[in-house]
Amino acid sequence: MNKLAILILAAAPLLSAETILIRNVAIHPVTSPDIAIGSVLVVDGKIAEIGVKVTAPKGAKIVEGKGLHAYPGMIDSATEVGLSEISSVRETNDTGELGDFNPQLRALIAVNPSSEHIPVIRANGITTVVSLPLISTGGGGGGRLGGAPTSLITGQAAVIHLDGWTWEDMAVKGNAAMELVFPALSAPRIRFSDSENPVFPRTSFADSKRNYERRLRDLDNFFETVRRYQKAKAAPHAGFETDLRLEAMLPVIEGKLPVLVTATRERAIKDAIAFADKQKIKIVLAGCREFGGTLADIKAKNIPVIAPPTLALPNGEDDPYDQQATLPSELYKAGVKFAFGSFGNQFSRNLPYQAGNAVAYGLPYEQALKAITINAAEIWGIADQVGSLEKGKWADIVLTDGDLLEVRTKILKLFIKGHEVDITNRHTRLYDKYLNRP
Repeated sequence: MNKLAILILAAAPLLSAETILIRNVAIHPVTSPDIAIGSVLVVDGKIAEIGVKVTAPKGAKIVEGKGLHAYPGMIDSATEVGLSEISSVRETNDTGELGDFNPQLRALIAVNPSSEHIPVIRANGITTVVSLPLISTGGGGGGRLGGAPTSLITGQAAVIHLDGWTWEDMAVKGNAAMELVFPALSAPRIRFSDSENPVFPRTSFADSKRNYERRLRDLDNFFETVRRYQKAKAAPHAGFETDLRLEAMLPVIEGKLPVLVTATRERAIKDAIAFADKQKIKIVLAGCREFGGTLADIKAKNIPVIAPPTLALPNGEDDPYDQQATLPSELYKAGVKFAFGSFGNQFSRNLPYQAGNAVAYGLPYEQALKAITINAAEIWGIADQVGSLEKGKWADIVLTDGDLLEVRTKILKLFIKGHEVDITNRHTRLYDKYLNRP
């Protein structure tokens, strides 16, 4: 190889690392005061400088931001992105594995980078999501597939960027949490017969309670099995065999990996907190819709919460109409750290509007913005990488023509890890197609 070829190869990484200066833009860093007119310098995918007086190095690409606003990319803390495409078509869903305990399953390696949901979601400013092995209703063990019983431990949730050719490219944190769908004792539900007359399930309350208690015992027994495995591994003998299921649980009982616990109602939340205390594990509560008297305990134990969508109906017909919309405000007043999750793929793009709706019902604006950015990053242990516009973090930047939480605001440009991402998607393609129909 001649000297010229060697020099070209040596310089290749420098040539491929794009330097971008976004200038004359209103900057909303989230973790520090807003900058009325400033600039953001991006080098090699990360924010190199941010402020009023930032100059562009020679050869940098200039993005003119006059009249625009720069926000950090938003984080949806509960989705099935990359794992579920069409919920009614079983072959397009990589969720809901058989068996009660599947801690060895990793959502990350099953993510499909070509999912049609990804460009739709990111076009509205969401750059990072938490992909869960299973989205559960949390009601009595009912899951997403027609109310069928779900696994108790469904696998490892992953934090991913919404850009990349492979799941390796998209990975932010492959093992963000272990997902646990906590057993719940729910009241009998009305179902409909073929004649559309309401009938009640045959299962009695006593049977439901026995099933609930059995699943709690199964959960306790599984954790006890994990602890015995931990002791056996610490003092290995000739007959010791590695068990992938139990091996995946070791970081949980060692306090290194949090458990995302789906618990919807007050009783399930109380039981989940008691279980966490008993097992000495760290938990993050998810999908909670009725806190009752548990908020003080949640705050005292410093348990984060992933709040469900605010644009939703109340749980019961006698509940207040604004039950879901006021929930984030209740969390804030109680001093509980929380983030927002869409708990699905279909409406993940509405994440900023879920936060904006909470503002209309008492949540301070700055707290709503934090709940979809830095709070989520802190809860998932990735605040050193994403969640705000700060020097040294990935350049996940959203350029808008107005307030990020307003429905009328347009997303004009989107950067993920400093790379400008195309915001066209299936929706925009169909719009253009039928707009130009002869």
